[in-house]
Amino acid sequence: MAIDLNNYFALRMQSLQVAEQRLEVLAANVANADTPGFKARDIDFVAAMRAAGGEHMQPGSARAGHIGTGNASGPATVMYRVPTQPSLDGNTVDAQMESAAVAETAVRYQATLTFLNQRIQGLLTAITGGR
Repeated sequence: MAIDLNNYFALRMQSLQVAEQRLEVLAANVANADTPGFKARDIDFVAAMRAAGGEHMQPGSARAGHIGTGNASGPATVMYRVPTQPSLDGNTVDAQMESAAVAETAVRYQATLTFLNQRIQGLLTAITGGR
């Protein structure tokens, strides 16, 4: 029985791509924290994974702070974040929110790498017979 490795690793690889894209968006937010009128953006991870074919994921609540859409480059849709306390110059970047989002995404990324490693180890064990 042949295993399609693309399907075997597809969801985890998509998860890594979404996490990478989210980190890029968050880095842009931090880089523009002092830019007047800059609107903070983010990616809804659960929605991005559902769109990528992970429909079997448990339904989760969408982030309440997301409205509208930005550009849709890559596997996930980038959305503008509803500001909790915008600055007087119109900038909506919140440094604490960005730090928390980066930490959350880093944990997701590391967990996904761990799951991929476990799948690879399982395949190696099956191929070598546990030797």
